[in-house]
Amino acid sequence: MQVTIAMEVIGGVVGVAGWRRYTGRIVRGEIEMSEMPYEPETLSRAELDALAGATVIEFGTNWCGHCNAAQPLIGEVIAEYPQVRRLKIEDGSGRRLGRSFRVKLWPTLVFLRDGQEVARLVRPTGVSAIEEAFETLAQQG
Repeated sequence: MQVTIAMEVIGGVVGVAGWRRYTGRIVRGEIEMSEMPYEPETLSRAELDALAGATVIEFGTNWCGHCNAAQPLIGEVIAEYPQVRRLKIEDGSGRRLGRSFRVKLWPTLVFLRDGQEVARLVRPTGVSAIEEAFETLAQQG
């Protein structure tokens, strides 16, 4: 996937491309980019329920092998849906947001249209299941 981003260099490289956030570093004069990790929850359930449009919330952790294995699959499909907002939220013990969505295994992808759940994937292992969930989300709009 080719991404054009505006960057500011301050001891590293950080960029934003649509709703996808990337981080990178300079290696031998080249910029090496990778997706941002799961971030601690900063939004409340009420704020997520109030979001307009299509959103995918991905619950997981940065150390989870299943989460890391799913990233290329999810990235391949989400590249075809630039209109879909993607939020990667770190989950774990005592995290209220994950519990409010009944998350039990990682990664769990919750597909929302105007704050309402329309599809859910738990530990996706193939592109076809992810594509099907994205199509369900697109058809709801």
